[in-house]
Amino acid sequence: MRETELLERESELRAIDAALRALAGEYTGRTESRRGGVLAVAGHAGIGKTTLLAEVRTRAAALGCTVLFARGGDQEQRVAFHVARQLLQPQLARFGEEELRETLGGWYGIVGPALGLAAGAGGAPPDPQGLADGLDWVLTYLATHRAPLVLVLDDAHWADAESLGWLTSFAPRAEELPLLIVAAYRPEELPEYAESFRGLPGRAGHRPIGLAPLTAPAVADLVRARIGPEADDGFCRECWAVTAGNPFEAVELTARVLDRGLKPDESSAHLLRDLAAAAKGSGLVRRLERLGTSTVRFAWACAVLGTEIPPSLAAHVAGLGPQEAADAADRLREFRVLTGADTLEFVHPLIATAVYRAIPDAVRVALHGQAAWCLVDGGAGPAAAARHLLETHPEADPWVVNQLRAAARETLRAGAPDAARSYLARALREPPPLEDRAAVLYELGCSSTLTEPATTVNHLRAALDEPGGEPALRHAIIYRLSQTLAHSDRLAEASAVIGAGARSVTDARTRLRMRAEQFMWDAFRADEPDSPARSRRLARLADRLGGGDLTERYIIGLRAWDATLRAEPAEVAVRHAERALKGCLNWADEERGFEVPVLVALAFMYADRPGRAEELFAEGIAAFERAGWRGAHLSFGYSLLGYLRYRRGRLDEAEDFARDGLRLSDRVGRGTPAQWYSVAVLVEILLARGRAGEAERLAATYDFCEPFGTAVVFPDAQTVYGELLLAVGRPREAATQLAAAGRRLSPRGIRNPSWCPWQLHLARAELHDAPERAAGHAREALAMARRYGAPSAVGQALRISAEVAPPQERVKLLEEAVGHLERSPAGYELAVGLVAYGSALRAAGRPREAAEQLYRGLEGALGCGADGLAERAQGELAAAGLRPRRLRATDTDTLSSRERAAADRAARAVPLPRIAQELGTDERTVSLLLSAVYRKVGTDATGLADALTAAP
Repeated sequence: MRETELLERESELRAIDAALRALAGEYTGRTESRRGGVLAVAGHAGIGKTTLLAEVRTRAAALGCTVLFARGGDQEQRVAFHVARQLLQPQLARFGEEELRETLGGWYGIVGPALGLAAGAGGAPPDPQGLADGLDWVLTYLATHRAPLVLVLDDAHWADAESLGWLTSFAPRAEELPLLIVAAYRPEELPEYAESFRGLPGRAGHRPIGLAPLTAPAVADLVRARIGPEADDGFCRECWAVTAGNPFEAVELTARVLDRGLKPDESSAHLLRDLAAAAKGSGLVRRLERLGTSTVRFAWACAVLGTEIPPSLAAHVAGLGPQEAADAADRLREFRVLTGADTLEFVHPLIATAVYRAIPDAVRVALHGQAAWCLVDGGAGPAAAARHLLETHPEADPWVVNQLRAAARETLRAGAPDAARSYLARALREPPPLEDRAAVLYELGCSSTLTEPATTVNHLRAALDEPGGEPALRHAIIYRLSQTLAHSDRLAEASAVIGAGARSVTDARTRLRMRAEQFMWDAFRADEPDSPARSRRLARLADRLGGGDLTERYIIGLRAWDATLRAEPAEVAVRHAERALKGCLNWADEERGFEVPVLVALAFMYADRPGRAEELFAEGIAAFERAGWRGAHLSFGYSLLGYLRYRRGRLDEAEDFARDGLRLSDRVGRGTPAQWYSVAVLVEILLARGRAGEAERLAATYDFCEPFGTAVVFPDAQTVYGELLLAVGRPREAATQLAAAGRRLSPRGIRNPSWCPWQLHLARAELHDAPERAAGHAREALAMARRYGAPSAVGQALRISAEVAPPQERVKLLEEAVGHLERSPAGYELAVGLVAYGSALRAAGRPREAAEQLYRGLEGALGCGADGLAERAQGELAAAGLRPRRLRATDTDTLSSRERAAADRAARAVPLPRIAQELGTDERTVSLLLSAVYRKVGTDATGLADALTAAP
């Protein structure tokens, strides 16, 4: 009878056929012609969406498509990933575990728990972005390996929030794949979390295909097809009138007519309105009640259980014996309420809704409680029972609390923090025993960490206020509370919380860890009241520790970072960083955070060991990805890796990484610390590439300006903003911002120009209005750079000192600057120094020497991707009457045989004259060979021996 149920759906079927043929490549028979997309079908209940989607599945299968199907359920809306499991689990469950692990690779541990294919492993759960990426990968894999693929989702308005949010974000990619997504929903019942579903881009633009009610002639055809041709016009027209053209109601009405044996003519027409009312809502319920108590109770149990109902489970929930339950199921099938045998379903969601709403309140609550108990007793697990426990009344039952807590842990490991939070909030209302209340509040706070940090803080503070409790639990609450406050840019509060905890504990190792945490948060504070004193305490403590456990290594790592900020000699910072790495520093440690491992890596970078830093970042990013942390954590990783590449002079790669970091931070949320890092790094890179206008637009787009956050970011946001103002020709505003950065950082003893060159940029900004003050700033920055000793820092400070120095001093300063930069891995800064040196030589009337430096500077600028600097070098060459020569193609990573020979000797501390003699060349050539080595392997001379072991 399907043909009659698809009456007046010709235009919709044509759209479906066109989409399926385009997907299957039927027009050309070629795989490359396949084109996917989205088809959305919207309409009121009973209008024929399910029938239309059944036809989609039939036609797709006939064309050889793989079909994925799922249906949202009124009772399953709060079951995380219920729809995603229906869609993907059948396709993946056919694999054995080993084959599944091999197929999913690193995604196995991330998506497996969400899809019910694997138990959640220990450790931190994936963040929502990471899990969404994993589900994207799985669906993309299926679309490419089982193409053409048709994904059909019925009753999308009842889909769980996690699944629907994922599908909505993925849907725009369907046109890039051999994948057609067809979804049907009731527009008036879409929940708030699904509003974006309305605007999915599809073949009908941003509008769904709307299903209209059937016309009177169509209803007449439907009636005659089911009752017989003897149905007269008056009878058929009354059928249309009482059903308003709703196909489901028309079909049900004809079934009632046949049951009653009515004559289908005008003599029976007056009875149709009552029959139609009896087929739905309260009328359906009254008719159901006439089937007997046991049948009604069985129907109620099925309505509570939702979809895909095992008959035995329904029998247990209803409290019926096997035979009594089987008889009830038969009667309900005969009555067109249920369908199916091994698994029961309601004939239509409207029937399920009517039955569920008819259950008396007290009985409904009891049935949900019975369903929860039966599911746990049958081995389905706490997560399956949790949705039923949400519907029960609080009764201070410890069993309910334990089941909800277990369900929350399972759901959190599956990557659904919102669902976990709802379970724990319900457990708190039960309420739990007094001795468990702090633990429930702690777990509730942890479930909100990634999505609602402010809520997390409230729950954790309440947990901390609970009397008594195990010391280990209180310590865990303190750690998580301080971490959440810090990540919410409330560093002073974070420091206060952990400091108070350290003063209250009696265990020495716990106190040491809390002190380490406080040192860390204070290191990030821009408003720390007594930074020098904290630095002295940290130095004394770190020097006494041997690094025997993770806490000691964290303190030593913080000491390395503190030495970097305060411009202690670079070798001091490197020594402590190496000590911190004598054991493991896990970047994806949920309890410890990733801050200290990042700081240790950055200590290497600022000390002219970017190659070593990149090794650590590669390990850290891999750890984030394995853990499914693809939100803020991965954004930080990519952004700072971009900053590393910028420091090495690989601006093309740097921009790519920074943009990846910015894209990820956009997903996390606007104005977050992750976004500040991303924007600051990308602005810095764009300025180096000579695209100041683009950097200015980027800053405006993201409100990258005052007020700046209280957390320290790398590079310093206010300093980068001042540099931007300087680049776009606003030196006085730049001077204001840079001076403010100095007033913020100097009292804290943060003076390393390698970390934050605010003083150098301020010297440039004040050159015209206050040249003497500008020169003073440059001298101070140069002195701090010499104290720190990293060649790139000294070279940059010398170059900018030359820029603000009298003309007669510039050549000498720039010559020294280039000498230092040639001994560093800073490729871009060397190119800038060479162009500046060549320009100064040309201005001093030394064109031959100028040409050599300008040619080298141009080659370096082009190799770095610094287009603006390259244009400047070309302009200087043209002004000197020279033409740019053909540039040599260079490999940015692989050492040449001569470079390797020079590097091997330099690593063994062979003097420069002897290296030149052994290689049969001069000292200047050896210097240039070693300069290329430093840039390629990412180190200065002090780290050369270690770096060469990893170089190709």
